[in-house]
Amino acid sequence: MTSQFDLTGRVALVTGSTQGLGFEMAKGLAKAGAHVLVNGRDKDHVSTAVSLIDSLGGSAQEMVFDVSIDTARVKAVSAISCEHDRLDILVNNVGMRDRRPIEAIDGHDFQALLQVNLTSAFLLCQEVVGLMRVRQWGRIVNMSALGSAVGLKLSPSYAASKGALESLTRTLAAALGPDGITVNALAPGFFATETNAAMVADEALCQKLADRTALGRWGEPHEIAGSAVFLCSEEAAYVTGQVLTVDGGCAAYF
Repeated sequence: MTSQFDLTGRVALVTGSTQGLGFEMAKGLAKAGAHVLVNGRDKDHVSTAVSLIDSLGGSAQEMVFDVSIDTARVKAVSAISCEHDRLDILVNNVGMRDRRPIEAIDGHDFQALLQVNLTSAFLLCQEVVGLMRVRQWGRIVNMSALGSAVGLKLSPSYAASKGALESLTRTLAAALGPDGITVNALAPGFFATETNAAMVADEALCQKLADRTALGRWGEPHEIAGSAVFLCSEEAAYVTGQVLTVDGGCAAYF
């Protein structure tokens, strides 16, 4: 069965992959055989992530740039094209979170969040599709969130950006399907990542989550990797325009 999810020979870019779910997906893709371009804004963090993947027997490479800066994004894709002459897999994982009510968010804050969560993903897709079209094969995975499907009263801007990203996912799937490129999204629920450490330490919240989730617990970061590998593999060749929710049954639980 392992060979069915083999990504040997594929080149994958995972944005925001120095920690958390991004790192786990990068590590999972490398374990499946892909050469992974690890992205982040901090060179030291990127180098550490690459070293960790290498130490596990994976193939990884540093790709330091800010996805929200036009010139940096264009330069990075140009470098990928020159060095590898291909990009088979793109995981748009970079994201911002704003846990504030609507009254506390001004227009600048809202636009800044959309720039990172939505606009940069769109523009990066725009940059890489040419490399995928050449081979008539590609996998794009956008990172949505549970908040795109359920109401999160303290995250209106975040939820709006992820809802728009899911719409973009479906639209790109329709547009790029004839070129052999699939476009899907992952919508993770509550994962015990570094950025959620304070929430994980909140006993009342943990109990609420246990009562509200079918599996009764936080997701472990590594539990996102299999879903990403699946969507990027040949086994998902006929899956496109879909949102795969990975939330321990939170959205389905009443």
